[in-house]
Amino acid sequence: MARTPPVKKARRSLVWLGVIILALVGLNVFDFFTMSPPAHTAQSAIFAPKLGLDLVGGTEVILQPKVASGVQVTGAQLDQAVSIIRERIDAAGVSEPDISTDGTGGSEKVVVDIPGTLSKQTVSSITKAAQLSFRAVLLTSAATDSAVGPTATPTPGSTATPGATPTPTPSLRSTPTSVPTNGSDLAYVTPAVQATYDSFNCKSAAAANANLAPKNQPLVTCSSDGTTKFVLGPVELSGTSISTASSALVQTSTGASTGEWGVNIKFNSAGGAKFEAIGNRLVALATPRNQFAVVLDGQVITAPVVQQSSSSPQITGNFTQASATTLANQLKFGALPISFTILSSENISPTLGIASLYGGLLAGGIGLLLVILYSLFQYRILGAVTIASLAISAVITYLFITYLSWQADYRLSLAGVAGLIVAIGITADSFIVYFERIRDELRDGRGLESAVEAGWKRAIRTVLASDTINFLAALILFILAVGSVKGFALTLGLTTIIDIVVVSLFTHPMLQLLSRVRFFYEGHRLSGLDPNALGAVYRGRAQFRAPAAVAGRSAASSREAARRQTIAERKAAEAEANLNRNKGKDS
Repeated sequence: MARTPPVKKARRSLVWLGVIILALVGLNVFDFFTMSPPAHTAQSAIFAPKLGLDLVGGTEVILQPKVASGVQVTGAQLDQAVSIIRERIDAAGVSEPDISTDGTGGSEKVVVDIPGTLSKQTVSSITKAAQLSFRAVLLTSAATDSAVGPTATPTPGSTATPGATPTPTPSLRSTPTSVPTNGSDLAYVTPAVQATYDSFNCKSAAAANANLAPKNQPLVTCSSDGTTKFVLGPVELSGTSISTASSALVQTSTGASTGEWGVNIKFNSAGGAKFEAIGNRLVALATPRNQFAVVLDGQVITAPVVQQSSSSPQITGNFTQASATTLANQLKFGALPISFTILSSENISPTLGIASLYGGLLAGGIGLLLVILYSLFQYRILGAVTIASLAISAVITYLFITYLSWQADYRLSLAGVAGLIVAIGITADSFIVYFERIRDELRDGRGLESAVEAGWKRAIRTVLASDTINFLAALILFILAVGSVKGFALTLGLTTIIDIVVVSLFTHPMLQLLSRVRFFYEGHRLSGLDPNALGAVYRGRAQFRAPAAVAGRSAASSREAARRQTIAERKAAEAEANLNRNKGKDS
């Protein structure tokens, strides 16, 4: 027997649902076997999400502001620092840090509680002031293999020869009375600057405090790895001119990836125009003066050759994915108003603990049991569809949470568990709306298959409206809230989306298939479609006749309509009745 279109659609939807579940399982398995180091600890078993600070504890870092002697940190500076540190940590993938200030009267500190183990990248992101500046390179002790421009694809002759060591000659040195005309003018390399450069040691204390040099004076400093010395011109552009920054794999002009990491920078309108003008000057200069140093806290993180002037450059160099991401986040979220040193770092115990997690799961289990009991009481065997739908939702949600945990370092806190518990009611509500719509269609005399389709068209609008409101509420909470409330908002928004997926790809297709099962279309008393309970009377396979009450109301309505007829309408009705009687006699 040929399958009807609804059955084909139902089976196709179930296949797609299976593909989604298998894809999530595959992603989790892939992450488990490819992450480094291998995740085989107690909290990193396969398909097990990471837990938050309130459940498993983490690391507490106390930061001491680093300011000049006699300078006092203001409350506004601390508040701004807390906000930026939170953004940096969240961007690094650590979920729901607890950041606060402690102390008054010059002894203020910032306390950072982070789930899990503190990494070097996280330490760098929360302590660096990230005072960024752009300076022209005047002298350097080594060549560069990096570049800056619209793309980072090297062009022939655009980079310095490897191993070349530009050495200043007496003709390049200016006298102290020379007046520089631009940031690349060698008049900045006075004999005093040259002497400092010649004797400069990248491991010395002077190198560590190089960022204290005035912005309008040349800077003698080193690269961040301590291998290369530089003489740089004055600051020509500051980090405040940057609108945003992002890390990405470098691509060639044909769109192919080079496998190297770079940082894309987008300036504001004024900064972009200024950077482009500086680039036009540097392109015409010889090595190393065609290089533009990116200076972070006094150290050169890269000094690329300017290949082409651009207002939206891409910086490449010796970046790894981690270092490129860290730099991009520091630039994107702005500079700290003050820098910090780590006063202490120690492990902390969970504020709530595993017992609280078990308590939350127990509460969720009780709520789920009540929903199941109500579904079976109200819908009999039809309630099994609700139970199966809840099980499918739970599987998809768990796989998503686990994937986010290992891929984006999301950590499940007790607030996130609360969001999952609330989702049980949201998911069950969608099924109830659909089932009641089907029952309404059955009461109106539709067949079961027709009632399933008509009920779906009415129910899906209600479900989408309800879930849209829930999702918008979760989105607003996630954007505006901080700390554990973000975890609640994330799980609530995620389960709301999953609810739509499950009701569309599982609940509705299952009812399409069940509408062709005799147990349901004949209205067995345990099916949840009992005619006595619905007020509709079955008279055949998937067909209904109107109940007596409906027939009585229809007859009453017909009599009322007859009384309201005009004389012409009555005569026309009588003529039609006589014609029908005559036809009956002739036959």
